Amino acid sequence: MRILIDCCLTTDWEPYLIEAGFDALHWRKVGPADAADDQIVEWAANNDAVVLTQDLDFGSILATQGLTKPSVVQIRSDSPAPEDVGALVTQTIATHADELEAGAIVTVHTGFAKIRVLPLK
Repeated sequence: MRILIDCCLTTDWEPYLIEAGFDALHWRKVGPADAADDQIVEWAANNDAVVLTQDLDFGSILATQGLTKPSVVQIRSDSPAPEDVGALVTQTIATHADELEAGAIVTVHTGFAKIRVLPLK
């Protein structure tokens, strides 16, 4: 599974996810740091990538446009750094890989995850 790390998250996520066995790429290697969320959504959808973010705007974009791709993993934590929530994030992605492949938003909270299948209604 390819994971596109949003520019709002540290570049430390890229080596962390690669070490965990994922095909990961930070947005800064793809586009400008000030890119609009719509641009990130479009790139991820066109490149079959799941967006990893802590930005809630991605869910709004998917809902208002009725999109089924890209899937999004949202981190909801006071510290979104990989050393703090990386194990939980990678475990959640692995556990919900089928849903993410089909199209979903997975929100990772400390201790649990919430899944919403796309398109949102």
